[in-house]
Amino acid sequence: MAGQSFSASSGSTSSGVAKADSPQTKPDRKGGELGRLPEWNLADLYPGIDSPEISADLDRGQADCLAFEEAHKGRLAEILAGTDGARRLAAIIKTYEGIEDRLGRIASFAGLVYAGDTTDPARAKFYGDVQDKLTTASSHLLFFTLELNRIDDAALAEAVKDEALAHWKPWLDDIRIEKPYQLEDRVEQLFHDKSVTGRGAWNRLFDETISGLRFRVEDSQELTLEPTLNLLQDPSPAKREKAAHALARTFKDNLRLFTLITNTLAKDKEISDRWRGFEDVADSRHLSNRVEREVVDALVSAVQEAYPRLSHRYYRLKARWFGLDQLNHWDRNAPLPKVESTPIKWEDARSTVLEAYAGFSPRMAGIAQRFFDENWIDAPVRPGKAPGAFAHPTVPSAHPYVLLNYQGKTRDVMTLAHELGHGVHQVLAGHNGALMAPTPLTLAETASVFGEMLTFRALLAQAASPAQKKAMLAAKVEDMINTVVRQIAFYSFERKVHVERRQGELTADRLGEIWLSVQTDSLGPAIKIGPGYETFWTYIPHFIHSPFYVYAYAFGDCLVNSLYAVYEKAHEGFAERYLSMLAAGGTKHHSELLAPFGLDARDPAFWQIGLNLIESMIVELEGME
Repeated sequence: MAGQSFSASSGSTSSGVAKADSPQTKPDRKGGELGRLPEWNLADLYPGIDSPEISADLDRGQADCLAFEEAHKGRLAEILAGTDGARRLAAIIKTYEGIEDRLGRIASFAGLVYAGDTTDPARAKFYGDVQDKLTTASSHLLFFTLELNRIDDAALAEAVKDEALAHWKPWLDDIRIEKPYQLEDRVEQLFHDKSVTGRGAWNRLFDETISGLRFRVEDSQELTLEPTLNLLQDPSPAKREKAAHALARTFKDNLRLFTLITNTLAKDKEISDRWRGFEDVADSRHLSNRVEREVVDALVSAVQEAYPRLSHRYYRLKARWFGLDQLNHWDRNAPLPKVESTPIKWEDARSTVLEAYAGFSPRMAGIAQRFFDENWIDAPVRPGKAPGAFAHPTVPSAHPYVLLNYQGKTRDVMTLAHELGHGVHQVLAGHNGALMAPTPLTLAETASVFGEMLTFRALLAQAASPAQKKAMLAAKVEDMINTVVRQIAFYSFERKVHVERRQGELTADRLGEIWLSVQTDSLGPAIKIGPGYETFWTYIPHFIHSPFYVYAYAFGDCLVNSLYAVYEKAHEGFAERYLSMLAAGGTKHHSELLAPFGLDARDPAFWQIGLNLIESMIVELEGME
């Protein structure tokens, strides 16, 4: 997942020595069956939460924000109209970017520390205190983009002809898109100041609750979320069933809280959307993704229409492999029967991904290598550590960090490839600076999914037997179904919840009904959804932290499938064009970025390319029966 914000799929590290300092609870971290798993070093950001450097930067950030406001608030139009106005405005934007970079460095460090153990009171306090201080400081910057958007269009268009200001045109164009939805300054200030006690507080409650949950799989065994979810991929049917029941019990015990969080945040979003004038519940996400509603609607329709020939067809095939008419919901991601699965050592995972990257582009592999060599990865599972995986870009003056919960599965290797794809993208885009390096979520998933595809193709070429090839191909199909079909089902769930929330609160039972309806539609008749599954919406962090984020995964997967089809037909010069696309960061619209490859996401036929690739893999599996 792209590291846009810290959520239950984020990660972190330490306090005193900028390295995770929770108890050494897993033998794998010391060289067990997975080998020595790396833990990141946050010293490139700050030495620790008590370091004088972070206190000094917090003080400096507050002073810089206040000074910036005092020097420029209410004067931007006047400055632009004056002598050498374009160059003076360009210099002011440069100053603003420097402040944003410094504040972003502090925010990144605090978020990483917190996500390393969200149950640690010291880390939670540090994270909360930093959020408070940054919110106060950045409130003095709010005027800047609001005031820029009040500058006359013709005056600004003339000014950006100047070379100095032209550098910032992509960013200025981006903030102009927000213009119809921005509010009066004092209202914007109120929304900003209350974010810490509003949405931010509910997000934090969700994170700390999820990290604190324990699941009793066996009478003598309580696990955190990640290891319990991992058991759903265990070769033992009994373990998979016990894990599913344990998840359902704990989710049910906490259903009242998760229902309240969901209702509150959906209402919070409705209030914000209403004030800003967004028509559709997902329009604010489309705007931030710089993608047209029509493009997303075309993607969603194409995927939903493809359910029968993708997920329904595949799960019917998988059920036959197990000698069944239907698979229980806890068997959806079960490994294939009669296929041995041994844990993959960390060093093997590392070499597999790097070799796959190098086969495509030595430069890409060289960037990925730095994540291993310079301790930018945190891999072990730890109590209190945020579940899932992420690549957080931090700020261009530093470098990204990757968090995993590595447990030696083939899917974990693919997750490593995925997050390193994000990391490479973030490094390549960093030269654009703090304002223009960030990429919309739809395009942010391109590099990650492409990295997965490269790694999968490399692994498939090394398959030692037809049975192993079949297992790998099936695993890839399942990953693609999880990325495309499942994420669009998630998007459908969110849409139904947010639309219905406008009429009043949803009960836990109603949320469960909506969840089961979209899951039944997407998974098909070969998956038997049993009691307890109606609660499984509760742990999805994207619903809480980034409403409607999920379609970006499907967007990225279908986009990558189309890109890979171009790559297979014409290797010559493809890698250079691809890396240039990543290096553009947020400076270009998706239509500009895809044009060199002859692709257009606005064309309805575009989505069929990606969906047809998934179907072709299912057909290939059918031929292996």
